[in-house]
Amino acid sequence: MDFALPVELLPLQDEARRLAAEWRARVAVPEDAWIVGASRELSLELGERGWLGMTWPVEEGGHGRSPLERFVVFEALIAGGAPIATSWFADRQIGPTLLQFGTPEQRKRFLPEIVAGRSAWCIGMSEPDAGSDVASIRTRARRDGDCWVVEGTKIWTSGAADADWCYLVARTDPDAPAHAGLSELIVDMRLPGVSVTPITDMTGNRHFCEVRFDGVRVPGELLVGQENGSFRQVMRQMEHERGGIDRLVSNRALYDELRPRADLTDPRVRQEVAAIETGYTIGRHLVLREVLGQAPPGFSAATKTFCTELEQRVAAFCARVAGADALVWGRVARNVCYAPGYTIMGGTTQILRNILAERLLGLPREPRVAHSDAR
Repeated sequence: MDFALPVELLPLQDEARRLAAEWRARVAVPEDAWIVGASRELSLELGERGWLGMTWPVEEGGHGRSPLERFVVFEALIAGGAPIATSWFADRQIGPTLLQFGTPEQRKRFLPEIVAGRSAWCIGMSEPDAGSDVASIRTRARRDGDCWVVEGTKIWTSGAADADWCYLVARTDPDAPAHAGLSELIVDMRLPGVSVTPITDMTGNRHFCEVRFDGVRVPGELLVGQENGSFRQVMRQMEHERGGIDRLVSNRALYDELRPRADLTDPRVRQEVAAIETGYTIGRHLVLREVLGQAPPGFSAATKTFCTELEQRVAAFCARVAGADALVWGRVARNVCYAPGYTIMGGTTQILRNILAERLLGLPREPRVAHSDAR
């Protein structure tokens, strides 16, 4: 098999790499993760270049290009440290979700703004007591005439402080089984009752946010898909979120800079470099299977687990290569502090391993053991 890119895509790859290098030079911290770097200006430029909505149907305002072309562009941008966060959520999963579940009116209203890079989105899913467990969501949306009234709190909502819209998952039927009473709403972040509090992490980044909804009135026509049918829709959306190249190359820029400093005369260091390079190759092939639609349903859980654990390994390797420099607050230290987040965002590895065991491998759940029997 030939795993090289088709030669006709190499100019596109070079163009994206040049743009990434240009933008990386403008930002202070490109290595912590793509999620840290947000730029409205770059979002508009990506829209002008036709690099948003690349694979969406032309009749829906997209560009009708191949999944491989999109892969080439964003692999180069993210690996190169470009600040893509402003448009990434919308391009990665909001647009595809609206294409699959949205009404014609919703697609006509929202997709052109996303393709042009003019709108920023956040995802209101995780809550203080419901991180990876979507079924435990408590934020409530109740019908009141032509509106939904939303009450509740979301947390770890990336980019909420700068977002125009929130794609919200809320409980619309409190009497239904946990998985069956959820719906999805598009919420204007400028509505009365929406308040956002950025959360500062140990690196000083503030992209995670707490979002409160206090009696927020959302027009009824902004319900996406089936009322009380969100769980199936969320699972499809998570396929877009977990299986992409962003889960592999978040700190690739730092690795590429520090790798030449590694002492390759030491066989242990050579072995570690070989393991990381092999990991990048395997991870890239896993992502390409997702991109080209060749992976089994649900396999993105395996892709994300493998790739994000490699990103943590890369952070540790960079710290060892930097030596004492890693103890000084800067690029390497920030990346080491940020690295645990790679395996948490988008579903923790513990949850994803359970998904793989139960849904892909068909393994039975371990029966609960009564306390009296366990002694």
